[in-house]
Amino acid sequence: MADLERDGQELSARQQYQTLLAVSAAIVAHRDLGALFHELADRLHQVVRFDLLVCVLHDATSNTMRLHVLESTEPIPGEAPRPVSVEEDPAGVVFQTQHPLIISNMAEENRWPQFSERAKPYGVNSTCALPLTTAHRRLGVLGFGCKQAGAYDTVDVDFLQQVANQVAVAVENALAFDEIEALKEKLQQENVYLEEEVRTEHNFGEIVGESAALRGVLKQVEAVAPTDSTVLILGETGTGKELIARAIHDRSPRRDRTLVNLNCAAISVGLLESELFGHEKGAFTGAIAQRMGRFELAHQGTLFLDEIGELPLAIQAKLLRVLEDRRFERVGGTQLIEVDVRIVVATNRDLQKLMQEKLFREDLYFRISAVPITIPALRDRGNDVHLLAEYFLDKFSREFAKPGLELSSDAKQRLLEYRWPGNVRELQNTLERAVILADGLTIRANGLQLPATKPNGDALPAGMLPEKFSWDGSLEEVTQRAAGHVERILLESTLRECQWNKTRAAERLGVSPKTLLAKIRAVGLEE
Repeated sequence: MADLERDGQELSARQQYQTLLAVSAAIVAHRDLGALFHELADRLHQVVRFDLLVCVLHDATSNTMRLHVLESTEPIPGEAPRPVSVEEDPAGVVFQTQHPLIISNMAEENRWPQFSERAKPYGVNSTCALPLTTAHRRLGVLGFGCKQAGAYDTVDVDFLQQVANQVAVAVENALAFDEIEALKEKLQQENVYLEEEVRTEHNFGEIVGESAALRGVLKQVEAVAPTDSTVLILGETGTGKELIARAIHDRSPRRDRTLVNLNCAAISVGLLESELFGHEKGAFTGAIAQRMGRFELAHQGTLFLDEIGELPLAIQAKLLRVLEDRRFERVGGTQLIEVDVRIVVATNRDLQKLMQEKLFREDLYFRISAVPITIPALRDRGNDVHLLAEYFLDKFSREFAKPGLELSSDAKQRLLEYRWPGNVRELQNTLERAVILADGLTIRANGLQLPATKPNGDALPAGMLPEKFSWDGSLEEVTQRAAGHVERILLESTLRECQWNKTRAAERLGVSPKTLLAKIRAVGLEE
């Protein structure tokens, strides 16, 4: 009898040894944890009773225990459980104490009532949890679950801990590989992004000008750049808001990291959330792979959100949460991602008016407007017009191989008189066109192809009072008729300056878009 018992013990020891060798072979063969645990389950069934094999990892960011891999002998009921705090789960106790834990009868277990509830759908009546720890760090817990009560005993712990020690090395290697892949992916995305940035000219190349208005802006930039405060850049279209954002980044402690740009008006509403926060594979139709958003790309750098006034309210709420918590979840994900990002935003919209119209959140406005910087319009920068014109003239002369070009005195005067509704961007386009079309060494006023101007610098309206305008009638009647014509002139002139963008035209005229549309229809202008 003693010989039979000894032979049984030797057989069991040999099986355990062979199983450990098989575990080692599986670890070498598999880099994916799901595939590894599937093979481990097959191997371990020969020497260990279990219906459930789980890997629970510790998430240092949220200090929670998160189910990473679940291998079951039967179909898994419902969705996998969400992460739980360390204190709410026996896996958390094992992780903290680094001691194995056996629960022989779940029906009698009352220390973790929530865990008992989570275990019910699986029919588990006994468990054994072992620490997953390497020489470098604590990772989490390897857990066995069995429908039979009393399935595990202290004599099983030594062997199971040996298994857990090997699995810990595999888990650490897999996590390290995932981290390397994530960093590699981020680097690739940053390279793609930076290549696009190199191909896309940053508005004006560099800040040009010496007017008092511009010097005031640059003084504000110098003051706010070294801080991490959120900056709100205000100004008309084409004034150089992105250029100021870049100047803030280049003078900040984050200058060696990436400045990531996102034009909120250029992305469709359906894709904005994914662009900002990224998405998980399968989060929506077309999401064939995990993708990082702009917040992750800008980690430890600066994120510039242009045209923030165009953000829909639903995205505004999520943006506010990220600004306050510095944490977010990818679309379709459950894991919180923590980022360290400096935020700079810009708009040409009147955010105060948008708040009154319930189109922009007040709490978000107060969160982003800690340091507002208003960029002056080009028409308010005096002789900067000539300095910028000379800068663009030199730039495009070299680019199009037309050296020696210069502006005539009448061209310079025309540049100074024009109102520049498109600001520096319009000036840039004007000089580019003039250089391309120049057929001599001197660019004259007519070569700029700008609308004629009156002495006060205002562009001439598209029409005047009709030639056969009737002056008959009372003062009030004539005034009303004239006012109608003047209103049409003003509307058409403003719409032309704004390139028929009704939103910008309404802002410039100080009326709502709805009112502007009604007036356009009333005076018979084309929409």
